[in-house]
Amino acid sequence: MIKSSKMICGMAATVLVFGLLAGCGSAKTDTTATATTPDGSKATATASGGSSSEKLVVGFAQEGAESAWRTAETKSIQDTAAKDPTIELKFSDAQQKQENQIKAVRSFIAQKVNVIVIAPVVDTGWETVLNEAKSANIPVILVDRNIDQKNADLYNTFIGSDFITEGHNAAKLLADLVGKDKPLNIAELEGTVGASAATDRKKGFEDEIKNYAGFKVTVDQNGDFSRAKGKEVTEALLKTADGKKINAVFAHNDDMAMGAIQAIEEAGLKPGQDIKIVSIDGIKDAFQAIKDGKSNIVVECNPLLGPQVFQAAKDLKAGKQVEKWIKSQEDTYTGQKAIDALPTRLY
Repeated sequence: MIKSSKMICGMAATVLVFGLLAGCGSAKTDTTATATTPDGSKATATASGGSSSEKLVVGFAQEGAESAWRTAETKSIQDTAAKDPTIELKFSDAQQKQENQIKAVRSFIAQKVNVIVIAPVVDTGWETVLNEAKSANIPVILVDRNIDQKNADLYNTFIGSDFITEGHNAAKLLADLVGKDKPLNIAELEGTVGASAATDRKKGFEDEIKNYAGFKVTVDQNGDFSRAKGKEVTEALLKTADGKKINAVFAHNDDMAMGAIQAIEEAGLKPGQDIKIVSIDGIKDAFQAIKDGKSNIVVECNPLLGPQVFQAAKDLKAGKQVEKWIKSQEDTYTGQKAIDALPTRLY
């Protein structure tokens, strides 16, 4: 009887072990959690499969959602993370306020993420919080916008475009379009004050037009990278004496150019003809505007940085060295080339 009881207990224990193993095997997680960061904005963390020790935990402090380009960048990073079960992404939208980004970065430091990714609203004012990340041994990746290079030792890599070259290319293509010797009064719609994209695109463009004697920026206005502001400032501009003389618009991004096109049409003029339009980014609307004859030149700035961001993050977590500047692949578009590319645009 005693022997029989021992056998029964042994069999029961075996069944229990197998039951527990089966339960663990079926407990694969696929969860999405939403929280509020200290800045008051929404932060979303997505995780699927694997243990927390195996995951690459990344905190992404996005600067905002002011344009279709920015939305595409956010989607690329979120989609890349969602497809990889080894990645956990914590996301914060700073609503174009640096103080919100800084609070989000401090939150990521407190949560001991593996890597912090920032698309900086402006290029200054980062020294204190990035020193905090450095003290916590958390690598920092900057995407699409850089910071003041006196603090270059406080981040590990910048992933994005050569904004100065983009400005150069915009000016060169404009000269090719209208003729290098033709007088041209240009209205420049500038991006967010202090943003590296705005500062460098302005520098590249204005340095290049010095090569064309008739080209001059007769007026510049801040359009804050937004379509609504681009329309607003262009409407006001076209009512001024200088504005009535312009025959070209250089917009630091496509959304401001789209707003300018609306304002030009409402003023009874033909954008793309009476006033040439050149802009930077490469959103679908800009390609459609070229097809419709309302714009002339698009200089591409690629927002689909998700794969490059997470490859760099994985390398940094593994202790590998990465390039200080990882450049995105980009092109320029005019005429039929832009029309042919329109169906393939992803943003």
